[in-house]
Amino acid sequence: MYGIVNKAIEDLVTTNYGEEQWKLVLKKSGLQESFFISNESYDDAITFTLAKTIAEEMNIPLEDVLISFGKWWVLKTTKDKYSGLIEAGGNNLREFLINLPVFHNRVILMYPKLTPPEFKISELKENSLHLHYISKREGLQEFVRGLIMGLGELFKTETQIELIASRNEGSSHEVFKIEWI
Repeated sequence: MYGIVNKAIEDLVTTNYGEEQWKLVLKKSGLQESFFISNESYDDAITFTLAKTIAEEMNIPLEDVLISFGKWWVLKTTKDKYSGLIEAGGNNLREFLINLPVFHNRVILMYPKLTPPEFKISELKENSLHLHYISKREGLQEFVRGLIMGLGELFKTETQIELIASRNEGSSHEVFKIEWI
């Protein structure tokens, strides 16, 4: 993952818990990095180690950390740094989700070493769809749930999200059923 992801995690922790808590997370994580360069590529294990350490230090489930980070990524990081991309993605939640594959193609232009997930849409209806999340990375489905929740907030749309297929249960990828009002 790129350093911008780890910097966003740092920003989430320092904003909500303070600089000292972030320093403690770094120390307890055992990582050698004391800062992250946004456009530098880092091993995925660093990001997972940070998330696990935050969960342990804050005494909250890892899934909740990943959801919080997904929401933060949309509502803070992406909105602040890539607002043009967000605005080009669609005028509402439905349009944005349908255009999600194109969104990642644009991101690849900015981060050429990125290995992005693939998203596909099925069961498209007026107020719902199935979002297929296909990635080489495992264990991020709750991060994706947080992204969807953040997009719902961004577009001021009440959403219901249900994980209906998962690699944890033998599927080849995750599938979320997303409904909105």
